[in-house]
Amino acid sequence: MRKVLDVLRLAEAAIARENGINMDDVQQLLRLRARTAQRLIHLFEAAFPAVEKRKDPDRTRWWNLHDAPLIRHQGIREKELASLETAILRARQHGTPLEVHHLESIRDRMLASMTPMEVRAIKRNAKAVLEARGMAYRPGPRTRLNADVLSAIDEALETSMQLSISYQGKADAVATDRILEPYGLLFGIREYLLARDPHKDDRLRSFRLDRITAIAVTDHPFRKDPGFDLRAYAAKAFGSYYSEEEYGPVAWQFSPEAAKVAREFEFHPDQHVEDTDDGGMIVRFSASGWLEMAWHLYKWGDGVTVLEPAGLADLVAAHRRGDFPSPP
Repeated sequence: MRKVLDVLRLAEAAIARENGINMDDVQQLLRLRARTAQRLIHLFEAAFPAVEKRKDPDRTRWWNLHDAPLIRHQGIREKELASLETAILRARQHGTPLEVHHLESIRDRMLASMTPMEVRAIKRNAKAVLEARGMAYRPGPRTRLNADVLSAIDEALETSMQLSISYQGKADAVATDRILEPYGLLFGIREYLLARDPHKDDRLRSFRLDRITAIAVTDHPFRKDPGFDLRAYAAKAFGSYYSEEEYGPVAWQFSPEAAKVAREFEFHPDQHVEDTDDGGMIVRFSASGWLEMAWHLYKWGDGVTVLEPAGLADLVAAHRRGDFPSPP
């Protein structure tokens, strides 16, 4: 039965991916060794004789399926439904209402392709899987997001339309009206809209979502910079806030005791870790957002020392303490 499901999974991927699948894809999808993956490919070819096979100039072999009615009427399996429900749960806690809406839409559409009897059985089995996994709500503070604000931003991003917003720059400030060209959303400790204000300059600015008091999608399109990469831009920030003035090399030195835990963390996607002679470690990366760095460093007490930048070292100097019972 396991092999049958694995063959069906390969068929799904071979249809869903424009170029089909290669041997590396098979190994990664099913976590198989090379010999086992080769044997499974033979089973796949036998089960789907209409599979299209080709070889690239570099001798990479590909398998592609253009139509397989069997694959289109599989419905959803209990473990897949359990994982989807887990994703919905996490999105409710730490994501956005839009993510919840889209994930629930996927779940409902998959269940709608099945008979009522199948749906009852799959839900019952998925519930048992969830209970076995011990999934629970994770407590902790988080900002409340306005679904109407997110919906308008989502529409503007999809259609490349300008946004009209009222924005309260500071908590006690009077909201001002702005026209923005949205480029993306950044989620972290706080959530930001990344956008340009065409009435000022071409600079990208961050706008806190919780300080947008009114929003509407305009009828005025704008042309996005085709070279902009949101992932690369986000990597310039430690959290969700980017400051061009603060961007630069960052180095934190963890004590031997703190390093035992710090080695389990990824502080930044581009980090580089150095071991020190005393058993500690130094982590280096380039980013901005000193305030969010300071919030995180506070959790480590006096177990971490900021080597650079000097501005961040000054910011945390008065708040290092040694009486926390454990590191994060």
